Amino acid sequence: MSSADSAIHRPALPSSVLAALFVPLWSTGFVTARLVAPHAEPLTFLGLRFVAAGLLLGLYALWSGASWPQNGRAWLDALVAGLLIHGLYLGGVFWAVSHGLPSGISALIAGLQPLLTGLLSRPLLGEEVSRRRALGIVVGAAGAGLTLIPKLGATGDGGIPLVPLLVCLAGMVAITLGTIWQKRRGRSADLATNTAVQYAGAMVPIVVGGLLTESGQFDWSSAAAWTGLAWSVFGMSIGAILLLMVLIKRGAVAQVAALLYLVPGVSALMAWGMFGEALTPIQIAGLAIAALGVAVANKG
Repeated sequence: MSSADSAIHRPALPSSVLAALFVPLWSTGFVTARLVAPHAEPLTFLGLRFVAAGLLLGLYALWSGASWPQNGRAWLDALVAGLLIHGLYLGGVFWAVSHGLPSGISALIAGLQPLLTGLLSRPLLGEEVSRRRALGIVVGAAGAGLTLIPKLGATGDGGIPLVPLLVCLAGMVAITLGTIWQKRRGRSADLATNTAVQYAGAMVPIVVGGLLTESGQFDWSSAAAWTGLAWSVFGMSIGAILLLMVLIKRGAVAQVAALLYLVPGVSALMAWGMFGEALTPIQIAGLAIAALGVAVANKG
């Protein structure tokens, strides 16, 4: 085991503890997106985030003596995982929301990932999804849906734009395939170096999309923009992503994906605390039901 992996696994924390850390970290992505939206274009912001995180992880890997991919196939595996998990998923969601897709709709589409993962994990990975786990996934979906009902009702009288809807859906499919790809191809890879290479792969759709649709706007004088970028790099692109990679290594991908059912509810709690957004009894009940579903899906 490399020193980079050892830093994550020493002491060997239970997966339940890692999951308890992962969910709130992942949930901050939505409130961070809202924080920086007035100050930076989405793909430009993501590009800065990926470059900074990739460089920091690369420097750490060089300092710690971590092992880099040993051959061209290993490099390609990491690049493909990054393109899917980071570039296409985050790029698609950020772009869709910035082009008129209501955030509640985007969260609902992202919430389909555990269902799609459960459907694909057996034919692509040979993982059995037991009846108990399937029940947990369905219950979690119901809870996640409840947390989104108030937001869906607040989308106004405007229609849902077709192209952003399809882009967001493609992003959800991308992260589903990316987690499955990582499970199949990246289990033995060093965490730090593998993730650093992933961010290089993520830059491909970000650069192409940014050149086609954006002007490179980032308000360098804005404290909110800098705060959002710093948290996105250290809290999300390093902290949350490394936890995700560890969880994928340790468990079934359907189990890991089920954790994402908690994200809408936890994000709603954060938005209530940070921005004063209304938190309704339906959302609180939905968070509790989603937590129950995740507990059932991850039992044992």
